[in-house]
Amino acid sequence: MKRISILLPIVLLVFPLLAQDANSQKINASHVNRHHALLAEYVQFCAIPNTWNDAEQLRQNASFIIEMMKKRGITNARTLEAEVPGAIPAVYGEILTPGATQTLIFYAHYDGQPVNPAKWAEGLSPFKPQLLTTSLDKGGQFIDFPTANTPINNDWRLYGRATADDKAGVFTILNAYDAIRQSGLAPKLNLKFFFEGEEEKGSTNLEAILAQHKDLLKADAWIIVDGPMHASGRKQITFGVRGDVNMNLTVLGAKRPLHSGNYGNWAPNPALKLVHLLASMKNNRGKVLIDGFYDDVVPLSKTERKALAAIPDPAPIMQKDLAFAAAENPKRSFLESITTIPTLNINGIESANVGRLASNIIPTMATVTLDLRLVKGNDVQRQIQKVVDHVKKQGYYVLDHEPTDEERMQYPNIAIIRNGVGYNAQRTSMDVPISQAVIKAVRSTSKEEIILMPSTGGSLPLFLFEKVLNTPPITIPVVNYDNNQHGENENLRVGCLWDGIETIAAVMMMGGF
Repeated sequence: MKRISILLPIVLLVFPLLAQDANSQKINASHVNRHHALLAEYVQFCAIPNTWNDAEQLRQNASFIIEMMKKRGITNARTLEAEVPGAIPAVYGEILTPGATQTLIFYAHYDGQPVNPAKWAEGLSPFKPQLLTTSLDKGGQFIDFPTANTPINNDWRLYGRATADDKAGVFTILNAYDAIRQSGLAPKLNLKFFFEGEEEKGSTNLEAILAQHKDLLKADAWIIVDGPMHASGRKQITFGVRGDVNMNLTVLGAKRPLHSGNYGNWAPNPALKLVHLLASMKNNRGKVLIDGFYDDVVPLSKTERKALAAIPDPAPIMQKDLAFAAAENPKRSFLESITTIPTLNINGIESANVGRLASNIIPTMATVTLDLRLVKGNDVQRQIQKVVDHVKKQGYYVLDHEPTDEERMQYPNIAIIRNGVGYNAQRTSMDVPISQAVIKAVRSTSKEEIILMPSTGGSLPLFLFEKVLNTPPITIPVVNYDNNQHGENENLRVGCLWDGIETIAAVMMMGGF
């Protein structure tokens, strides 16, 4: 009897894991046999243009997603409109489980960045997905899409806009549920689906949609499926994102371009003035010199510091891949840099022409777009004001509009600063029950230890889910780190689709938390 009492706790501990493994095997078997059909459907999805500033394209994508949801038995599939002229709808659907008291909402976005086809590699077209044997920079060769009798190689790359960011998120979410359904199993939780169409332009109307449909979107957590995995390819959970805001800063010179010989050394040169102004903001070791720039940062918790320390530093892999000799601040690790420290980056500078189009003039203006990434504790408006105050301390008269001639004559240094739409950082505690449940579920699908990231370097307006709905978000990225998102030659490692389905299905099959 004593022997039974000792073994019983072990049996009770192991039995749920065995059941979970059996369920995972059923779920995986249900989608493995359909990989050819799934790949064909995904190619069709990615062939629909989805540029964020084309409303007609985005509504076509929304319609396609709704049809995919209906095919998979997802109920109440429809668009959620914002009462704002020109707003792009979100797409919603749900699976309500009888007796369930807890709910997860799964999020991805279906809009994409603009494309310049001329910059894509020869043979590639952004909205005509192409299959290659591996990535282009590793010598990938074009191949035909596989017939039903041709095995699919997980290392093949699918090239095309939004193949990784973020139609992969939409597709893995829908097919994770479909794999559960096809296997004859059922989730214990209520599942809701929310696909945004304005993420790439800053989620301009997301807050309005969330507020307008607040009751419908009640849940215990949002699972965000977006972004790249760790460079090692290990499965990953991310518990936060940085905030983001852009600032356009223009320095003015004379009202018209001037001959650089006749007026050089006399007329002010705004390009030179802008360079000096930017140099005053950040030193050559990557430290921002703007007063108070780091003052309000909330440090990582003990659990978060421990998780960060356990992650292999991907910098050596990525630095070799990207071919540069030294980081901006070599004393600071890559992971520390992107999770704990706000940034001030130059996205681009524009003044007069260069190269073959250059002419001997003093330009009339010089403009820079600054990208401020925020960490927890920073506030968008406070961070913007710090930059504005710094520009003023350098002797500039700051406006948000074109100056009058009288102002030009009165002030020797004039800067026009205009801000984009910004949002704050967000971080969900790793210690709360929902976080622990998601960690357990993802671990059950991985033979290697998974990556637990306190925050990612990228930005999403996840703070809105807490602000409007009082619901924590947790992010599970499913695509390869070298996917070229936002740039030319965007691509997806095909095996990421299947791994993503497995991972998200495990989260959908969680019990209570």
